[in-house]
Amino acid sequence: MPKTTSQTVRRRGAALVAASAALLLPLAAVSPALAAPPSPSAPPATQPPSGRPGPGQSPSDGKGRPPKQPPAKMSEVGGELLGRPGVQVRPEAGAPALPKGLSGDAWLVADAESGEVLAAKNAHWRLAPASTLKMLFADTVLPKFPKEQQHKVVASDLEGMGEGSSQVGIKEESTYSVHDLWLGVFLRSGNDAVHVLSAMNGGVEQTVRDMQAHAEELQAEDTHVVTPDGYDADGQVSSAYDLTLFARSGLQKKDFREYCSTATAQFPGEEKKGKKRESFGIQNTNRLLTGQGVPFYKGIAGVKNGSTTNAGNTFTGVAQHGDRKLLVTVMNPQTKEPNEVYKESAALLDWGFEAVGHVKPVGVLVPPRGAAGGRDTGKSGGRAGDKAQASVADSATGSGGGLWTAVGITGGSLVLLAGAAYVVHRRWPLRRPPQP
Repeated sequence: MPKTTSQTVRRRGAALVAASAALLLPLAAVSPALAAPPSPSAPPATQPPSGRPGPGQSPSDGKGRPPKQPPAKMSEVGGELLGRPGVQVRPEAGAPALPKGLSGDAWLVADAESGEVLAAKNAHWRLAPASTLKMLFADTVLPKFPKEQQHKVVASDLEGMGEGSSQVGIKEESTYSVHDLWLGVFLRSGNDAVHVLSAMNGGVEQTVRDMQAHAEELQAEDTHVVTPDGYDADGQVSSAYDLTLFARSGLQKKDFREYCSTATAQFPGEEKKGKKRESFGIQNTNRLLTGQGVPFYKGIAGVKNGSTTNAGNTFTGVAQHGDRKLLVTVMNPQTKEPNEVYKESAALLDWGFEAVGHVKPVGVLVPPRGAAGGRDTGKSGGRAGDKAQASVADSATGSGGGLWTAVGITGGSLVLLAGAAYVVHRRWPLRRPPQP
């Protein structure tokens, strides 16, 4: 077999850029929309007051540190089985065995289109989320500012960041576009970028309120927001179920998909009087997307990873094989091997792609409260995902409808997915006929 030259790779890359750009052209005609506010008539979600455990949440062990065991009974949003502790799976004939060695405190695998949860462990256990909470931050704030908008950073924008926060390298008295700031959030998990965007949104406290309101609109009832960036804070919790809801909602926004699937980009350096402004390269911290330390996962298209003292390592990802798209979330693996959260996530994705059609769902990802049909917690055990989530695409904010792409094009940088681009041309979720 002839060797692939760098020139050949460049030619293939250019062809994929052109093809992908052509597919994205219709999106340019769609104007971005602001997120609809939660319905004032919607019943309030049950949320724990800051620093105190709520229903289904054991007392914390120190400042935001998770309890050592899941509660005996947790939320049943999405289905009764999801409220039970331990692994929940309903195999049928031909179903593969779950991967060995799964050590996450909580995890979940779901069909991204139908919303069916294929298997889960402690889906509603309220745990520290780390930077995966930035998915909710982005889903809440991203539609509010056009990507071309420029913002000059002042000292107050960067106040309040936690000690040792991850940063992209934003400098005071320098100007950045909103596009730049979101690259900093998604690629480098930059708490500095989060705080600047929060300042633009009226401040950290206002942003936390907005995020909490949006979590309640999404029926993410396990989530209590204290900081916009996911930094450890007393009372700040989410769950594998809620993090998956955030990813699924965010992925219906074109800009969200672009940022979370971008592997590398250029970021503006500090502005210095009388000198040309330089830029520097940044790389996504999602190792399944970049192949750093673990094998690149074929078909991966985001979403977000995180790591803090209290949360351990967390990850939510989305991948596509053929026409099938799966979401996976893993929280706090107890096996303390390098990159364990990525290894377990990849193993669960592999299992999910093989298991589709051979397992009965153990629950469903519910729709937003404001979706057609009103509140549907999925507790009936029926195929709520088909009906409920069909309205999600209709209410999606931001341009792009429901088109998915696993190719991120940012500043001329192309993410090559094992030599192939996985692109979905249609709105999702798809309605699927009921199974007997």
